[in-house]
Amino acid sequence: MALKIRLARGGAKKRPFYRVVIADTRSPRDGRFIEKIGTFNPLLAKDDAARVVLDVERAKHWLGVGALPTDRVARFLTDAGVYNRTARNNPEKSKPKAKAQERLEAARMAAEEAEAAAKAAAEAPAEEAPAEAPAEEAQA
Repeated sequence: MALKIRLARGGAKKRPFYRVVIADTRSPRDGRFIEKIGTFNPLLAKDDAARVVLDVERAKHWLGVGALPTDRVARFLTDAGVYNRTARNNPEKSKPKAKAQERLEAARMAAEEAEAAAKAAAEAPAEEAPAEAPAEEAQA
């Protein structure tokens, strides 16, 4: 049986209150659980002692048995000094997807071509400008 230490939501609409519970992974979020080991009230200030209440000894026991905490509960347990949560970093997540990368590449290539054309135009008219200027004056 795979166990999770997770949050079970309670409270009224737009007034959340969570119980920190040990549950089978197959049971629903707010459904059957094995044991309640704490509470979490997100409406309280972050420095309030009653915001997160945990039974640290029971948490240690369940971690020793093999229960895995969810990410949010792992943060609570790390703050309590019971669990060592490794920080996650996924640099691939922020990269644009394939189509966006194609559009960016096309825009970059167009900008390079425009820059090269402007550079060539800036060099070429300097030599040809005096020859064209008298012809324009003659037409006027």
